[in-house]
Order: sequence, then structure tokens, then C-alpha cells
Amino acid sequence: MERVIFHCDLNSFYASVELLSHPELRHLPVAVCGDPESRHGIILAKNEPAKRFGVKTAETIWQARKKCPDLVLLPAHHDRYREYSRRVNELYQEYTDLVEPFGIDESWLDVTGTLHLFGGDPAALADRLRERMRGELGLTISVGVSFNKVFAKLGSDYKKPDATTCITPENFRDIVWPLPVTDLLFVGRAAGRTLEKFGVRTIGELARFDREALYQLLGRPGAQLHDYANGLDRAPVAPAGKHAPPKSVGNGLTFSKNLQGREEIASGIAMLSDQVAARLRRHGMKCGGVALTVRDPDFRDVSRQKRLDRPTNLSRELAREAMDLADQLWNMSLPVRALTVTAIYLVAEDEAVAQQDLFAGAEEEKRQRLEQLDRAMDAIRDKYGKGAIGRASTPKGMDRERHAPPPGGAYHPK
Repeated sequence: MERVIFHCDLNSFYASVELLSHPELRHLPVAVCGDPESRHGIILAKNEPAKRFGVKTAETIWQARKKCPDLVLLPAHHDRYREYSRRVNELYQEYTDLVEPFGIDESWLDVTGTLHLFGGDPAALADRLRERMRGELGLTISVGVSFNKVFAKLGSDYKKPDATTCITPENFRDIVWPLPVTDLLFVGRAAGRTLEKFGVRTIGELARFDREALYQLLGRPGAQLHDYANGLDRAPVAPAGKHAPPKSVGNGLTFSKNLQGREEIASGIAMLSDQVAARLRRHGMKCGGVALTVRDPDFRDVSRQKRLDRPTNLSRELAREAMDLADQLWNMSLPVRALTVTAIYLVAEDEAVAQQDLFAGAEEEKRQRLEQLDRAMDAIRDKYGKGAIGRASTPKGMDRERHAPPPGGAYHPK
């Protein structure tokens, strides 16, 4: 039996929730923003009229107002967004117990086993969901209907707002393959640039590219992306309430003043690596790779990632590898506005078996002692607070700066 997967995406979620309290503004260009008086004054969300002026998420308020001088700015209420997200997912659970949130405003639903209870027509059920969302919560969703999760998400992005798009085994080549390859789930900017060098600009070109060559270019993710493009995604939708282990763990920080020089950049990376490593240990995981994103004062991002010789959750090893990436990608004479360190290729601690050789004994003992030291620091912080103990490389006061979304818009749940 072919699966029936929905991907439901709340349209302009933050802005839509705010407009429930300000219906008189509904037809005006509106954006939800951070504090306009600080460096964190950026656009968090915008409604459809604002989109028509070219207002974009993550740009600064002054950039948005250059495009739209009459833009109405509203402050963010994150507790309200979490409450509406909870109510939305409760509505989804009336149709299936297989509801997997993907961030605060998106969810996958597997209705394969329950569709017959609601008429048996996937498109009609998607339309019914959209109607209930409008009538009961005052919000709109776009729904992608397909036979796997990746194509369902492409469907919800295909037509907005408040629309249903069905992608089937019969029509996916006509709908999906002409789309830019960067529209495909998990094709980031770096992968997109690599693929473009080899003439791969659309999902169809990715689907027709040699799978083994993609593996050589991008590793295992390359082969996986080839399967996605050909409709071969078989990932299940997780049951509602089931906690899935994180795919990555990252921390990003926008500094109150630009970092200048290698020493300050290294200190910022060390602090973020310490936080990421602590979270890995809390999850009982190690990482097989690390990624670094550097943002300059003009909001331009540069990213790079690397695989590690062995999985780790040691703070100093993460910091060393992230700093190696910084030396590769950044001119240390240039200022840095924000940094993000991300642990990738995660594995459970008990699966992280290091490669051993005849001379590894002493080194492995040293790593075990360092891990014990890191866990002792975790225990002190848990008991006395995060500021109770820190590393000498962290400048005084840096750990008190406000956190911002990681550069590039990536979200890493804590």
C-alpha cells in the first residue's frame, strides 16, 4: 500500500499569530521583529503584503524599511507561538497518532492507516484540515500530500499560502524535477555550490546524476540526496510525542561588539564549543564532524565543515577542529559579528568505537581523563549554575552576551 504523507506548514506563522490580536492590520505590510534599538533588530517573520515588497526574514529592520517605508513592526511573543504550535499539533492528532513536528510551524502527518476513516481522499482531507485551521484557530496552512516525507515538504512549499499540492508517483517528475536543487530538503548552500560546479542545478539533474559519483563528491549524504530526488525516501513519520535524537547540536552567538583578531575569534569558538560539547554529553552522544559558520558585520555568512578522525564530545577537541576550519575560511584581520559551532554526524556514545592501533593506548587514556574532567565541570554547572566554572580561554563577560539564531537561519533544538 502506497503511503500517504502530509506536510503541513503554517503560513507566516509568527506574523499570523500576532495579527490575531491586530485584525485591523491584516491588509497592511507587517513584520515581527527583535528589538529595533539593538544589533538584534532583525526581521523574524513577515505577512504576505510585506513579502510583496521584498521584505525577508533575518534582514535588519533598516534594510526592510528601505524596501517598505510603511512597514508595521510588532514585537515577538514566543510563548504565544509555542501555545499555538501545541494547539495546531493537537488538531493534527485528531486524524493520526503519527505526527512529527519539524520546527515550531511545520509537521509531517502519516495518514496511511487512518485515511479510510475520513473519506479516503487525501486531497479532500488536506482541504478539510486547512478549513478547520482557518475556522478554529484563525491561521492558514499549506499542505503537501505525497508518498514520502521529502516530497510532501516540497509540496507544502510549492504553492502558498493556504493551498494543497499533491505529488504522486505519476506526476513527481513533472512537478519536482524542474525545481532548483536547493529546494530539496537537506541541500544546503555549500552542497548546492558543489553540485552547481558539476552542472546540477535542478532536482531532475540531481536524480539523473550518477549515484556513485555523488557519493564520491558528498559522501553518504550525496547518495541519500540522489535517493530523495528519485522519490526513494522511506523515512517514517515519528509517533506524536516521541522524542527523536538530534541530528545535530549547535550553538550560535551574535556578539555585542565585533570580534577582532585570531585570539578573540578563538575565544568565541572555545566558548561555543564548550557549550556544544556539554549538550552532546547531556544527550549521550558524540559527533563525527564539526561545522563552523562565520558572519561578518554586513550579515554575510561563510560556512565550512569537516569529518573527524574519531567521534568526540570533548570541548577542547571540538574547539581545535572548529578553529582549524576558521583558519581555512576566514581572514583573521577582518571583524566577526557572529559565530556558530555545530556538531554533526552524531552517534550514540556506546556506538562511538574509536579506531585503535598499537600506539593508541596512552592517547586513549588521556582522552578518558579529559572526558572525566569535562563531566566534572558539567556536574558543577548543573549544581551551581552555568557561570559557576568556565575555561580560561573564555574572555570575561563573553558568556553573558545575548544569544541569537545561528547564522544562516539554522535551528538546533536544545
